[in-house]
Amino acid sequence: MFGYYMRLALLSFRRTPGLTVLMVLAVAAGISVCVMSLTLYHAISGNPIWWKSHQLYAVTMDSWDPERPHDDKHPDLAPPQLTYKDATYLAQSKIPTHRTVMFKTAGVVSADSGGPKADPYTVVTRVTTGDFFTMFDVPFQYGHGWNAAADEGPEPVVVISKEVNDKFFGGENSVGRTLRWNDRAFRVIGVLDFWQPAPKFYDLNNGTFDAPENVYLPFRWGETLELEAHGNVNCWKPENLTTFKQFLNSECVWVQMWVELPDSASRERMQTFMDSYWDEQHKVGRFPRKRNNRLTDVDQWLLDQHVVQSDNRVLVGLAFAFLAVCLINTVGLLLAKFLNGAALAGVRRALGASRRALFMQHMVEVGLIALSGAILGLGLAWLGLRGVRALSATATVFNKAGIQALAHIDATSLISAIVLALVATFVAGLYPAWRIGRVSPAVYLKNQ
Repeated sequence: MFGYYMRLALLSFRRTPGLTVLMVLAVAAGISVCVMSLTLYHAISGNPIWWKSHQLYAVTMDSWDPERPHDDKHPDLAPPQLTYKDATYLAQSKIPTHRTVMFKTAGVVSADSGGPKADPYTVVTRVTTGDFFTMFDVPFQYGHGWNAAADEGPEPVVVISKEVNDKFFGGENSVGRTLRWNDRAFRVIGVLDFWQPAPKFYDLNNGTFDAPENVYLPFRWGETLELEAHGNVNCWKPENLTTFKQFLNSECVWVQMWVELPDSASRERMQTFMDSYWDEQHKVGRFPRKRNNRLTDVDQWLLDQHVVQSDNRVLVGLAFAFLAVCLINTVGLLLAKFLNGAALAGVRRALGASRRALFMQHMVEVGLIALSGAILGLGLAWLGLRGVRALSATATVFNKAGIQALAHIDATSLISAIVLALVATFVAGLYPAWRIGRVSPAVYLKNQ
């Protein structure tokens, strides 16, 4: 019967091509706007490490000015970064499965003498502990990260991005070879595969959708080489900071810290550890504000750091409202189309077709319209997202890698569009298909 209903639907399209085109366009317009909004919302506010979201926690402690909060709009939140002395102390805890402290800097990477031939250039660099790669499931093309001993040394080892490896080593396995960073020799122990978490949840300073760093160095090199932080450095009290050591011991916040806690018991133990440290420091005159020590998982972290904006939700709501308007118009067009063919439906009823058979026949027709609208809607959404990418590139809102990751139709968008079109249009077609089955065939038989 399905094949028969398909033939009837195609014949119906041929009889009323204008109405059919209008309905397909209405569905396509609503679907395209929804897919664009959902794709952008998912990219902007999505969790790029959702499978570990409730195991990874950002560590924050409110060591800020007693007279005012760090963020006047959100006074309940602690600063998103820690002081160097707090981060290094908390990192000694054995409670987390993994822990990492880090900051962003920059350096000039160049070829070692007698090594690969490439022009030196400045790269964004992350100074971090070795657990960074394990915690955040960073993929490797060659090699691996370093261990805790390399952090403490610190050992002259480096992990580089695929981009740096392609530039200096032609994409070959460079593990064991030497590269110079700020004119100091480092041994390559790992090469990352493509990795583009969007948003860059582990460090949202200075660019939510910035590309990950190109070079990674053991954390203690920051103190050894007196490296300048290239992220946000916020200080609230006047202090004598003429030496790097004084800066490390200051109340300036500039270090990010994350811990991996696999269960609620370890989370409670870590919270107790932080609170105990706070009590000790508070007794000697630090932490003048009310105690506000937090372990924030990735989902909540993205909310607290305003990655998910209320404006984004409003746009998604408006997109679905537009889809609803399109579907209301589709209901009217379907009703007009089906009633226009009521004479044929009346003849079928007189020949023995049940109301259920007529309903199924017209729902198959609705399904074809939905599928056509979904395909056309995906095409329109693809064109719209290309326009968004072009406008973003012109406005330099995102970097090139961020734009590529931000606006594209992936498998999720494809499936969502088809499901959304089928469900929405089927719902829109229920009343017209039911209504045509209720028409009395007697009127049409008299006219035949």
